[in-house]
Amino acid sequence: MTEEPTAKEFRDAMRAFVGNCSVLTVGDGDDASGLVVTSAISLSADPPLLLACVNRTASAHPLLVNYGRFGWSSLGAAHQPVAERFSGFGGVKGAARYEGAEWETAVTGARLLKGAAAAFDCTVEEMIDRATHTILIGRVRAIRVTPGAGALVYWNGGYRALAE
Repeated sequence: MTEEPTAKEFRDAMRAFVGNCSVLTVGDGDDASGLVVTSAISLSADPPLLLACVNRTASAHPLLVNYGRFGWSSLGAAHQPVAERFSGFGGVKGAARYEGAEWETAVTGARLLKGAAAAFDCTVEEMIDRATHTILIGRVRAIRVTPGAGALVYWNGGYRALAE
């Protein structure tokens, strides 16, 4: 057992967790970005609230503060290319992350991935800074579900598709 683990030891141990892959989308036009999160969970059903942890160095972080709204798309089994783009594979940044997928504009103006297993249109309820991350709490304003989409998960350093 390691006492006072290093950041690398902690990250390596966290890879043993299976995390659902979601894409958070924020911003408009050329001022758009987003990221993949595996820390996404429900916080409350009444009112409907979601929670995610976002690294404060992420390009999407200041946009969450500025726009006060975001899309939350839980990725389906066929969405590994979307996850890779929003993870920055190949150096893809900003608005270019949206290329190669179909998006729809939600009630608040946020973008949701068409065909996502579940998609939530959210406003920022609260942002709480802790260490390197911000705990993002979003109030759900609209929901869309795609039956049969399966799921994309992250485990042991890679993406894995789960079909229904």
